[in-house]
Amino acid sequence: MNAPTMKLMIGLFTLTLISSCSTPTEKNLEAGAEQEVMSVSEKAAWIDIDTTSSVVTWIGSKPKGQHNGIIPFTTGQLAVLNNEIVGGKFEMAVRRLQVMDLMKDPARSKKLKDHLMSEDFFEADSFPTASFEIVEVTPFDSTALPKDTQEFESEYTPATLSSFMVANPTHLITGNLTLRGATRSITFPADISFNPESIRAEAKFNIDRTDWNLSYSDEASVIDKAKDRFIYNTVNVGLNLEVTR
Repeated sequence: MNAPTMKLMIGLFTLTLISSCSTPTEKNLEAGAEQEVMSVSEKAAWIDIDTTSSVVTWIGSKPKGQHNGIIPFTTGQLAVLNNEIVGGKFEMAVRRLQVMDLMKDPARSKKLKDHLMSEDFFEADSFPTASFEIVEVTPFDSTALPKDTQEFESEYTPATLSSFMVANPTHLITGNLTLRGATRSITFPADISFNPESIRAEAKFNIDRTDWNLSYSDEASVIDKAKDRFIYNTVNVGLNLEVTR
């Protein structure tokens, strides 16, 4: 057996060993089947979000580092009735994703973005947008939150839900999130404030990227699939919405 082959086998064995020894993942706010969206009352007012100040943020992690960025909204509306959110529809431009931590390194930023846009992750040529539709908004209930996800420990282990979520959540938002053509329901805590001239909503939560098939495809090489095991499944997601009445 030649030296390069031996090194490859050792590398793959090491990846498999570490993955098998890692703590099994318990999902934060486990994604479920797509839920039916009930019709919104005709009395509700549909108000456009401010797409210049509203944004989705993300943090992706692996044991040796993290990347963070944003995905902008293209459109979005909240349905409001009696100072309560009773519905909402939003679309995000996956192709306009930005890697914020590499802004000063355009070459690396482009390389990472191209990879994220590829069939290994977002498959943006086929699915250039993502969407979220609100199913219901209810008062915050701490007992509805699941246990923190257990990921294998490293310097860059993703933040758990309890440490990442907003400090003073007021509501739980349930909705259908569509990424890469897959739709799953999620529920997450949010801080929603109503003012005479505006509505603001902030949320921080975690998703498991594999629930939306954001992982190396079945056609990927053995080496790439081994690398994928070293990208944490947990992605920290932030949501900031602003509406001017």
